[in-house]
Amino acid sequence: MAKAQLRSFAKATADFASGVDTPRDFLERCIAAIEAREKDVKAFTALRLVAARRAADASSERWRKGAPLSSIDGMPIGVKDVIETADMPTQMGSALYEGWAPGYDSASVHALREAGAIILGKTVTTEFAATQPGPTCNPHDLARTPGGSSSGSAAGVGCGMFAAGLGTQVVGSILRPASYCGVYGYKPSLGGINRGGSHDYMSQSAQGVLAASLADCWQVAIEIVQRAGGDPGYSGIIGPSTAPEADMPTTLAFIKTPGWGVATDAARKAMDEMIAQLTAADISLIDAQDDPDVAALEALLPETLALTRRINSWESRWPLNTYVDKDESKLSKGMVERLHAAEAMNVADYRRDILRREEIRACFAQLSSKVEACVTLSAPDVAPVGIEATGNPIFAVQGSLLGVPTLSLPMITIGGLPLGLQLLGFLDEDAALFAHAAALENVITPIAIA
Repeated sequence: MAKAQLRSFAKATADFASGVDTPRDFLERCIAAIEAREKDVKAFTALRLVAARRAADASSERWRKGAPLSSIDGMPIGVKDVIETADMPTQMGSALYEGWAPGYDSASVHALREAGAIILGKTVTTEFAATQPGPTCNPHDLARTPGGSSSGSAAGVGCGMFAAGLGTQVVGSILRPASYCGVYGYKPSLGGINRGGSHDYMSQSAQGVLAASLADCWQVAIEIVQRAGGDPGYSGIIGPSTAPEADMPTTLAFIKTPGWGVATDAARKAMDEMIAQLTAADISLIDAQDDPDVAALEALLPETLALTRRINSWESRWPLNTYVDKDESKLSKGMVERLHAAEAMNVADYRRDILRREEIRACFAQLSSKVEACVTLSAPDVAPVGIEATGNPIFAVQGSLLGVPTLSLPMITIGGLPLGLQLLGFLDEDAALFAHAAALENVITPIAIA
């Protein structure tokens, strides 16, 4: 099998400015990876290569003249197939929407085009960005899941088909596939990126980025926000127009989360080695053993997955009830069961759940006076064998329920397969989280467990 390769656009732009490289050449390297791997990885639902080459030529000319539209002018990007595009179908991994085309771009895609980015294709999602997988395979081992629901975006970045992909997350749909595919994953603060034209309606949903580097993650996100803002009523991601400078944290909280109980021995060993490196870098680590606020948070976190699923079920009642009325045979068993779970609830149940969510969020926010960020694993192990399921989201769901910015950094391998290190920041402090992550990359040696 060909070795998975990350292809950072941010690292190439200096060569565009000097004329050593061009966006068209960069695109052709991506297309070569598509031609070599797509038949096995199956990351795409649609490709626009002719239009992409035309756009890359126009971008190359702008760079040659010293007048790129932005620092992502010419960046090849994959778009998760729950996010609408004017020139390709948006099928949401569902037979109900086979061939459906809205005829216009989502807010984020329109913003990316304004910035000169190349929308290379639509990437595979699970059914309605939920649990039923599509055909995508893990680029590091085709027998394993790429994770979900942003399956195609993670796998495509993971084998160099494009520099960045748009994803969405309501449980673990950015962090988990990023971890499994060995790429950078960024879920912004709640409301951080405008979701207009994206079919992920839930209150915990966030649109984010999977990319080949931290800089690529930030640049894609901030270019969208500068043109389309955040969700209505939210300020959008706040921060500089280029990736934040490294800023070494002084104190981090290590939170085990409920995932620690199912993490493998190898994953725990990797985290222990990571903590040792952080301590050696003069970063103070606090945990539930020595801090009552961390202990209080960890006592609440076992609720997060079940609580999130109940909230999501209620919020999925529409449009699932209309989909069942239209043609239940085109829905997965799991999606019909989600509707039944919603129908067993009432609005009082939902109100109680969202109040409980606010209580957990308030508990987490109290840590902001003690630490700059929290650290844990992104998943309990490397990607499991089989593509019939997308893996356990138990480590990723916390960031979704809390609504805070989270990052998965590809800094661990176990048996040659990737596992992410997760950082959780505080609400609307996305730029600070990136700055801390950049600093950690400078001092941490990637960990390899045999």
